[in-house]
Amino acid sequence: MKVISAKPLSHFRLRLKFADGAEGITDLSSIAGKGVFKAWLEPGFFNQAFVTAQGGVAWPGDLDLCPDALYLQVSGKPLEDLFPSLKPSTAHV
Repeated sequence: MKVISAKPLSHFRLRLKFADGAEGITDLSSIAGKGVFKAWLEPGFFNQAFVTAQGGVAWPGDLDLCPDALYLQVSGKPLEDLFPSLKPSTAHV
């Protein structure tokens, strides 16, 4: 699912809008300061978020987030809705 707009908010949150019209806020504070996301702690860095040509969310230095994971967080839909092939088969042998 492609992100079409991303607006950084306070406390490591993003307001996102997706190509299918879904929109909402995701809270990324639980990963801020961990691993590569330590960069977000630098003043003003988190606010440099942008939407890539591929529909992802990124920051300078090749730091990015999976748009599908963001979509699942914002939409509240289960993984199987985005990837139907993951649904358990109901066929019996």
